[in-house]
Amino acid sequence: MLLNLKKRLRKVRILIFVDASIIIALINKRDNLHKNSLNLVSYLENQEKVISNLVITEILNSLGKFLGGKAGKSLYDNFKDNYIIFSENRDIYDSSIYTYRKYDGTIGFADCVSIEIMKKLNIKEIASFDSDFDKIKEIKRKFK
Repeated sequence: MLLNLKKRLRKVRILIFVDASIIIALINKRDNLHKNSLNLVSYLENQEKVISNLVITEILNSLGKFLGGKAGKSLYDNFKDNYIIFSENRDIYDSSIYTYRKYDGTIGFADCVSIEIMKKLNIKEIASFDSDFDKIKEIKRKFK
């Protein structure tokens, strides 16, 4: 399965990993970064977007009460239709815990999982408002 995903990704021009912070700010009009998030919609529409199951879980958990179940399902369907969804496995979690330990817990574990997915898929850019990703020199954060 991972080999097929890697082959598919090689055919794509630009890959960008999308962090929960971007989607949450985009959907929640009360978020202090909502206006900033609106500026990147057109940019992201033209990119091949990668998201993980863990990031989707973060988003739905954060917005669940705000959105409700029906809108949450629509959002999930949007991810399925418009994103490459990476399914984490034990190997990813095992390597993520080393990154988590390396940064002494100053980068959240979910973000460490995203970092390891990006390394595995050779993704160099992340759409995120989370400055913790700036600690990783191999990753360029868009939309600071």
